[in-house]
Amino acid sequence: MKKLSPIAYVPKRETIQTASLGPVALYLGAYLLVCFFSSDPLVLVAATAGAAVAGYGSGAGRAVNFSLKLGGFLLITMVVVNALVTSRGATVLARLGEWPILGRVDVTAEAIAAGGVIGLRALGTMVVIGVWSACVDPDRILQAVHGVARRSALTATLISRLVPLAATDYARIGEAANLRGPAATPVGRAAMANRLLAGSLDRAVDVAATLELRGYGMEAKKTGFQKIASRYDLRFWFAGGMLMVVAVAELALGPGRFETYPGLEYQFEPLGPLVAFAFLLGGVVPWRRRAK
Repeated sequence: MKKLSPIAYVPKRETIQTASLGPVALYLGAYLLVCFFSSDPLVLVAATAGAAVAGYGSGAGRAVNFSLKLGGFLLITMVVVNALVTSRGATVLARLGEWPILGRVDVTAEAIAAGGVIGLRALGTMVVIGVWSACVDPDRILQAVHGVARRSALTATLISRLVPLAATDYARIGEAANLRGPAATPVGRAAMANRLLAGSLDRAVDVAATLELRGYGMEAKKTGFQKIASRYDLRFWFAGGMLMVVAVAELALGPGRFETYPGLEYQFEPLGPLVAFAFLLGGVVPWRRRAK
C-alpha cells in the first residue's frame, strides 16, 4: 500500500475536518497572519505552539511533526545563513576572516537574532500550512470558489493534491535507491530531482488528458452546491474572529517590538504576553470531548 505524504488530507470526523470552510479559514488565517508578519519572538513562538496544538487536536499529528521538523531545519538554516551573510550589528561574537565570495565575515548577535526571527516566521507558517493541508478537503475548496473562478479553483485543487503526491514519490524513489544495495552506485540529488521532475511531468500530462476527456475545457452550466452547516462552525467563527482582531491589533500596535539593528532592543509591554496567551489558548479550540 502506498504511503501517504504526512501533509496529505485524510478524511476524519474531527472538528476542523467537519466544520465549514469559512470559519476554519478565518481561524487558521489568524495564525497565518501572525506567523507571517509578526516580529515579536514571544508571539511567534506562542502562535506556532497554538497551531501545533490545534493540529494535534484535529488528528493531524503526522502533519504537525513533519512541519515542525521541516520548519526547524529552515530555522537553523536561516540563522546560520544570516549570521554568515550579514555582518551588521554592534555585538561581534566571532571574526572569521576573509571568505571567498562572502568577503569579510563577522558573526554578530544582531544577525543571529534577525535570522532567528525570520526562521520563527518560517516555522510557524509551515505548521499552519501543514494543519490546513492535512485537515481541509481540497474538494471543498473547489466547491467554495467554483462559481467565482472555476479554472483557478481547479488549478489550486490540483496543486493541493499533486504536491503531496510529489512528496510521496520522492520518498518512494529514495527508498528504492536505498534498496539497491551497498555495492550500487550512490544516487545523487541531481538524479533524484531529474526522476522526480520526469514523473511529475508524466502525471501532469495524464491529468490534462483526463480533464480534456471529461470536458473541463467546454462551457457548461453553473452548478450549485448545497452548503451544510456544521455544529462546530460557531466555535470557529467566534474563536477565529477574536483571534483575527487580536492579530490585526498586534500588527498595528506592535506590542513587544523587537529591534535587531543596529543593536538588540526588546520593548516589553503587557499587551505582548496577552497576545501570546490568546494564540496559545486558541490552539485548544479544535479539541473536543471524546465519546466513551
